[in-house]
Amino acid sequence: MQRRSALSLLLLLAACGEATGPSESTPPPTKVGVVEARPQPTPLAFEYGGRVTAVRQTEVRARVGGILLRRAYTEGAAVKEGDVLFRIDPATYQAAVDLAEAQVQEADAAVQRARRDQRRTAALLRADAGSLKDRDDAVSALAQAEAGLAAARARLATARLELGYTTVTAPISGVTSLEAVPEGSLVSAGGENSLLTRITQMDPVYVAFAFNGPDLAALSAGGVRDLPVQVLLDADGGPEGKVSFTEATVDPTTGTVRGRATFANPDRRLIPGQFVRIRVSGRSREAIRVPQAAVQQDVQGPFAYVVGPGSKAERRALRLGRTVGSEWVVEDGLRPGDRVIAEGVVKVVEGVPVEPAPVEASPVQVGEARP
Repeated sequence: MQRRSALSLLLLLAACGEATGPSESTPPPTKVGVVEARPQPTPLAFEYGGRVTAVRQTEVRARVGGILLRRAYTEGAAVKEGDVLFRIDPATYQAAVDLAEAQVQEADAAVQRARRDQRRTAALLRADAGSLKDRDDAVSALAQAEAGLAAARARLATARLELGYTTVTAPISGVTSLEAVPEGSLVSAGGENSLLTRITQMDPVYVAFAFNGPDLAALSAGGVRDLPVQVLLDADGGPEGKVSFTEATVDPTTGTVRGRATFANPDRRLIPGQFVRIRVSGRSREAIRVPQAAVQQDVQGPFAYVVGPGSKAERRALRLGRTVGSEWVVEDGLRPGDRVIAEGVVKVVEGVPVEPAPVEASPVQVGEARP
């Protein structure tokens, strides 16, 4: 009887051991890496497409007609304001100047004669040897002669101007285009063949672009004018300039605001008509940033896991801003002090215990913001 009781006790203990065996044990927590959510200085930097335009571009046209004798510059070369570009045959205009100078001399002689006549008639009238009519006629003749002299001088000035126009100079400093008409051609003032060349000022240059509404609102808190702008030509960036103009109204069609930046361009890296990408940088603000690896997306939108009470994974819906380097700016969904799971996210299930370990966030340089 005792042997049966002992056997029953052994069987009962064995059954209890099977019920509490390894198959019913709790799995270990998932090891994850976390970063602490905390506000950090975050640069405002927005990228746009833009087009390079010349600050000044002018057409050089003939102001007098004649045979184009010589081109005095190298096509495509830089010229300075006042440099001689073309020479038009001056023979006709030199003859006009000579004629006008002779007419001035003739008119001046007429004035001298009229002045002497006026003095003579005045003296005769005082001696009661002349008449008032003679005196008045002499005064009128002098006035007429003086008017003739003024007209002759005006014709001479016009003739000299036209003679000067036969030497065509650069109105601005810049780079010349191809000549529009070859040497030996007949050009005319104001005609279709009056265009001789074009000059484009290459330093400085403008880049025209357009702000979108939210970006401008974020930037305008500190004022938009004179904000730093960089052209993104290669991995090392490109020329740097400043915002020099913003439109006062929003384009109702596109919802954007036209802007313009000015860049120094001594090495001519920027060419008018060229399309470029630019980055407009503004002031920094405090914002929570998390590594991009911590953010996931599903039909409900972006979200991340944080370490909740009891070290269990807790899902948080996020409202994201822009990327800054390798991090997302989180506008809403996280609170300072939250431990955000950034490593081992693919193994995390909501409500499952995790074993967090801190990881270092990658440093972010000012100016790395992207749209």
